[in-house]
Amino acid sequence: MQTTTIQIRHMTCGHCVRAVENALKRLPGVREVRVTVGEAVITTEGLPDMAVIRHALQEEGYELA
Repeated sequence: MQTTTIQIRHMTCGHCVRAVENALKRLPGVREVRVTVGEAVITTEGLPDMAVIRHALQEEGYELA
């Protein structure tokens, strides 16, 4: 397992936290997600695919910082 912390732009509230959490939980290989405003800690099997994470966040209207 690999744990990665990412910084996320444009998050301002609890709705943002839930949207990002749900988007990341749907990704293949993701085992655990903890999200706060502006940050997510993701536990994955192996190295995370940052391109897939970036795309999932963009679909929700957020960006990697």
